[in-house]
Amino acid sequence: MLEPGIIQGRFIGEAEIAQVRGLIAENVQWSRRRISEHLAEQWDWRSASGQLKDMAARTLLLKLEARGWITLPARRRAPSNRMKDKAVRIGEATVDFFAQECGQAVCATLPELFPLSIEEISRTKQGSKQVEFYRLLERHHYLSHRGTVGENMQYLVSDRAGNVLACVLFGAAAWQCKARDAEIGWDAATRALGLSFVTNNTRFLILPWVRVPHLASHVLGRITRRLSGDWQEKYGHPIHLLETFVDTSRFAGTCYRAANWQMVGVTTGRTRQNKTQIPQAAPKAVWLYPLRQDFREALCAS
Repeated sequence: MLEPGIIQGRFIGEAEIAQVRGLIAENVQWSRRRISEHLAEQWDWRSASGQLKDMAARTLLLKLEARGWITLPARRRAPSNRMKDKAVRIGEATVDFFAQECGQAVCATLPELFPLSIEEISRTKQGSKQVEFYRLLERHHYLSHRGTVGENMQYLVSDRAGNVLACVLFGAAAWQCKARDAEIGWDAATRALGLSFVTNNTRFLILPWVRVPHLASHVLGRITRRLSGDWQEKYGHPIHLLETFVDTSRFAGTCYRAANWQMVGVTTGRTRQNKTQIPQAAPKAVWLYPLRQDFREALCAS
């Protein structure tokens, strides 16, 4: 049964479903990619910078199909890991950042590494740095990583000698989070309009051979001071609030606390795809960092 509501940040009702079904029926030879691109154009679905949100449209179509509301054409090819492909193409031209793993650990005081370089690499033309960024996350972050979709910022942190120390990734905020939503004080409709002004620290990796006290909180502090400006420059809108979810079975969130983030609650352990009330993952502490004092008013007015 179709229940109208907000999906992927858009209101979806009977009229929208009928439009999508008609688009698919009238263009039976089209691929899923072409359907999503055309749908985004029909709805003039764009980011604040004017970029067509075809990937958001593609995700929406998958969600509609999962609910049994539409039937998409069969996939024409299996999804590929684009970062893996880039790594193969770069080959020997890529600097081997993993040579550090065979050498000595980086053990120093924080001032001994200054000045640190914190480079936002998602907009650079130096593809090798992005390959290194993703491969480090894939190899050494406990959640691994296969790539990003949607608005994101990628920070590569190095010491004064050019040795890579950390990778920090910010991406899409969680669609729903009871503790966060209560802290903001918005309803579902307001959240749908304002969620693009929230970003999630989806990955934070201090490389396993790096042993530097206070490095993590220092990096967080440096990035939070510049992130909204970076977002404005890249996507045409600022960020008002940062969030992250810390697995309480593994970490205490010490670096976030030291960087003045606030823990506002704990998740239930239900995953996004879990439709039952039974927890299927470890509970995660919800940490927030406002980038402006009036973040609640700003988010609810978006």
